[in-house]
Formats: sequence, structure tokens, C-alpha cells
Amino acid sequence: MDLVGIGDPIEQWEAMTAVAKAADEGSWDSIWLYDHFHTVPEPTTETTFECWTATTALARDTKRVNIGQMVGCNGYRNPALYAKISSTVDVASHGRLYAGIGAGWYEQEWKAYGYEWPELKDRMGAFREAVEIVFGMWTQDEFQFQGKYYSVDKPINEPKGVRKPHPSLWIGGGGEKVTLKLVAKYGDAANVGGGDPAVVRDKLAILKGHCETVGRDYNEIIKSTSLNVFRSTRVRTRRLPPRRPAAASTSSSSRRRPSSAPRTRSPRRWTPSSRRGPTTSCSTFPVSRTT
Repeated sequence: MDLVGIGDPIEQWEAMTAVAKAADEGSWDSIWLYDHFHTVPEPTTETTFECWTATTALARDTKRVNIGQMVGCNGYRNPALYAKISSTVDVASHGRLYAGIGAGWYEQEWKAYGYEWPELKDRMGAFREAVEIVFGMWTQDEFQFQGKYYSVDKPINEPKGVRKPHPSLWIGGGGEKVTLKLVAKYGDAANVGGGDPAVVRDKLAILKGHCETVGRDYNEIIKSTSLNVFRSTRVRTRRLPPRRPAAASTSSSSRRRPSSAPRTRSPRRWTPSSRRGPTTSCSTFPVSRTT
């Protein structure tokens, strides 16, 4: 997507780093990666850097901006490992981590990388348990959990991170029976609606109801949605009018081109992009507010 057109992987990495540094020097609140092993929604051979490795590196390349995943896929990492990784990255970033997590959806990618593709009810059940484990390992010593999909027995997670009271947990998805209930109970931020205002309003109304049920202050949760921004590189061209024939001259010094001289043509603008059509880059980023 954004790296298409850059051939060398080192140059691709440096381009990504340059964007992060530009955001860090500006007024942006955060920079984001997605947690996929190859491109979406169709698998291609275009470069896709591993999410948590890149998160850590970009955290060290920046000083101010927050950095997160929109969102991490629960199925790709055991939740205890996720808790350990995210705690470490929160320290490496000096408390600037937005730790994103979701149930996962990309069936082709799961299977390509050898992950079993569970039924939806099992993916959501595992997701529910995973969020509880991550939160528990961030906030408790000698945390224990025994569930249907996961269990942990007093894992040592030190340090737990540096942001207080714990790393910022961003939960992605609008599922009303599981995901939004998890946001109400554990989340610091929600990402819902895919940029559709009507869907966002409906999901946030449901989230507010869940917050009332569990006694959570709805206003302390960050609400966000994601937008796709496309930048076209089409070059505008202007067709030149056909060249008019030279006017006849009766002068003996007429500027007639010798028959042996090469014929010249009117210059015309041409670029590869104007011939092939537009090339486009796409970025997906969350838009958020705190109330």
C-alpha cells in the first residue's frame, strides 16, 4: 500500500521511519500500524513489516508521539505473551504505547501462517479471556486465570509498563455482546464504526449502556473510528492544440525548412503516471475524541 513503488526493503523501512519522525515533530497525537503478516484485504507480495517489531523500532525512533496497533490480533499471540511484549514496549517508548487488540478476522492469513481458524464463537470466547489475562497481568502480581481457552498460573510480568495505571488498552470492534462489554470493563479506548457516523453513534450508545451496567465512567473512554485516506498521484496534462501550418511568404527569404532537415514536433507533456492512470496510496488511521 503506502510502500508500493519503493523497491529496496531498507528504503521502505526508512520511508516508514521518516513518516513517524515527521508526525513526532508535528502536532499528531499518535502513529499506527496494523497487525497483519501480509497485505489486506487481498494477499500480495508487497512488503508488510511485522507489527510489534516495527512498533518497538518506531518507539525508539520517536520521542513524543504515541504509537499503537489498529489493532493487534489476539489469535497470533498467546495473551500472556502479548502482556509481556506490550509491557516491554511501553517501557521502551517511555509510556507512549497504545496497545491495540481485537479478535481477528483475516481467515486466509491465519491459515497461511499455520494458525487454526476457529469458529466465530470460539474466536470471541478466546478474545474475552485474552483481554482479562492481559489486564490482569498489567495490574496484578501473581495473577491466576483458568478459562476454556487460556490459563495462566502466577506469571511474573516485570516491569508491567510505565504508563499509569497501566498501558493504554485500545479495543477494536463493535460487537455488542462481547467487544463493547470488554471496552466498558477494561478498555481505555474503543475503535468502532469504520468511519460511518450512523454506525458510530449506534455503537457508542450501546457502549454507554454497558458502562452504566458495570459502573464505568463512559466519558473517560476514548472513542475512535478509522478512515481510509487515498492520495492520487495523477498528473494533470494539457493537450496542446494542433500546430497550424506556417503562413505562405512571398519573400525571397522565406523560412522554408530544407528537405533534408529533420521534422520537429510540438513538445507534449507525458509522464508514466499519466499514461498508466493514477497511482494511489492508502492509509488507514483512527480518528478519536475523549468524550
